[in-house]
Amino acid sequence: MLVLGIETSCDETGLALFDSEKGLLGHTLHSQVDLHEAYGGVVPELASRDHIRLILPLLESLFKKTGLKKENVDAIAYTQGPGLSGALLVGSSLAEALAFSLQIPTIPIHHLEGHLLAPLLEKNAPNFPFLALLVSGGHTQIIHVKKMGLYEIIGDTLRLLIKLHNY
Repeated sequence: MLVLGIETSCDETGLALFDSEKGLLGHTLHSQVDLHEAYGGVVPELASRDHIRLILPLLESLFKKTGLKKENVDAIAYTQGPGLSGALLVGSSLAEALAFSLQIPTIPIHHLEGHLLAPLLEKNAPNFPFLALLVSGGHTQIIHVKKMGLYEIIGDTLRLLIKLHNY
């Protein structure tokens, strides 16, 4: 099965073609770090516009690089959230429109679950169950990964509310 993956949750536009038998066939990635540097952090509206500007050229580049055609794709996976709503909308819109035109299914992916299961793509992938440290943006968790879709949070970021007094 050939799956097109689309990631637009924040400030990177990423596309990949993954074959269930052959593994990763190719990927394209554009980082917006330089775009947001002057602002000291990600500006959501600028991120969305940059995704819009680059997602189709990156898609064309990916198909050209792999020698495959969009008609070869069996399903499209995309990040459904969490993330920046406008940025997510760019990826989900492309995924749903392309899947509709090709009459293939879409697979919405939870961003954090994508991080959690990424080690399964490695040559020496862990066996279930395993322990994972998830560090992504404001999320830091230790998770017992029992099997695909079954997770137990062992530890989570401690958030302290500190009240400052002016004396």
